[in-house]
Amino acid sequence: MSIAEFRDVLLWSTLINYLLLMIWFAAVVLARDAMYRLHTRWFDLSGATFDALHYGGMTLYKLGILLLNLAPLIALCIVGS
Repeated sequence: MSIAEFRDVLLWSTLINYLLLMIWFAAVVLARDAMYRLHTRWFDLSGATFDALHYGGMTLYKLGILLLNLAPLIALCIVGS
C-alpha cells in the first residue's frame, strides 16, 4: 500500500469516525430522555451519571480519533508533500 493510499484510508476513517461522533452527540442532545429511559431499564443510573458517562465516552472517542486517525494523517500529509 502506497503512502497516498494509506493517506486516503486515514482521511476516510477520520471522516467516518467524526460522523459517528456527531450522530452520537445529536442522539444525546435530541433524544436524551428516550435514551435515558432505555438505559435505566438495564442499569441503575442517575441523570448526572448518565450524562457524565456519555460525555466521557465522547471525549475518549474523540481523543481516539485525534490520536489514531488525524495525527497520522497529518504526519503523512507532511511527509508525502
